[in-house]
Amino acid sequence: MSSSTIEKLSLRDAVTDDLPAIRSIYAHYVETSTATFELTAPDAAEWERRFAAVTGAGLPFLAAEFDGTLIGYAYCTPWKTRPAYNRTVEDSIYLAPTAAGKGAGGRLLDALLERCAAVGIREVLAVVADTGDAASLELHRCRGFTEAGRLTGVGFKHDRWLDTVLLQRSLVTDPPSAR
Repeated sequence: MSSSTIEKLSLRDAVTDDLPAIRSIYAHYVETSTATFELTAPDAAEWERRFAAVTGAGLPFLAAEFDGTLIGYAYCTPWKTRPAYNRTVEDSIYLAPTAAGKGAGGRLLDALLERCAAVGIREVLAVVADTGDAASLELHRCRGFTEAGRLTGVGFKHDRWLDTVLLQRSLVTDPPSAR
């Protein structure tokens, strides 16, 4: 996939038939990186549970395809379970390694934000592992996310302690007094 062919990327709602490819993409990051703090890649049953939880909550779960191959996905989960948080979500975006850095992540995040706004989400949070690779932080900052905080040394993976950076984007435009 070249950056000049990003316009050929198709975005759509993910379906259960996408879960094996989604599982494979995510397993790569679990096993080889500190982008996620999971230590063991989720199995097929866990991916089915996650998919059902996201879609059952009416939240977006998107798939990106290029030339008929799933090359990325994005979804949101509730930030917390308490009812007062019901319009705040956390995003997740993962790309096949061959698709990274070519614009697919931006297209997925744009569509995810649009879908979140359409279902009444007010705040989207991103919890980004500060691994030294700025790609995920830049992806979010370019879409209007601002840093809301840092948690220091909260994850231990691949023999090192890692920070997370909390980013936030408001999807509402009304003045604070009207919120």
